[in-house]
Amino acid sequence: MGKKILGIDPGSRTTGYAILVEENTSYSAEVCDVLRMEKMDEHTGRLQEIFDEITRLINKHKPDECAIETPVYGVDPLAMLKLGRAQAAAILAITNQGLPVAEYYPKAVKKAITGNGNSSKQQVAFMLEKLIKLPEKKLPADATDALAVAWCHLTQSGVQSNQKSTGRLHQNNRKSSWAKFVEENPERTKKH
Repeated sequence: MGKKILGIDPGSRTTGYAILVEENTSYSAEVCDVLRMEKMDEHTGRLQEIFDEITRLINKHKPDECAIETPVYGVDPLAMLKLGRAQAAAILAITNQGLPVAEYYPKAVKKAITGNGNSSKQQVAFMLEKLIKLPEKKLPADATDALAVAWCHLTQSGVQSNQKSTGRLHQNNRKSSWAKFVEENPERTKKH
């Protein structure tokens, strides 16, 4: 059996998940779906559901590695807080099973698939159909996003494999200078 990567697109009401399987030079989605928690009233209950279901997925599918999308700044601070908690629940489920987990920003995920960090969800889904053997059914957007996260991790694994000793990885953990960071991220710096 080839390498298996669990990809997660966390959300407090819907969390996408996918298992990407790499065998030789072919790629398939073993599973690709969404945890739906819209009908659950309590935020803490939704977090417990994410933790329990990700744990169940890991125990059932036995992925080798895991990757999760990192929330980015939004307009609504409360929504960002809830999204961060959903991500934390998934990360804890992964690390409790002794697996490494890598985090990727949405732009990095899109760029890994389409070559453009500003691609639309539709462009990402279109490219995934070309790259990966998908289930016959129409996939929910959050499931496609999770598969995209797994694909991003697969394409970054050369960078990530050098960092496995930490157990928890982030795409920005590569050693680099502040000057390089500023050069690559001009929108994240303040001009004085």
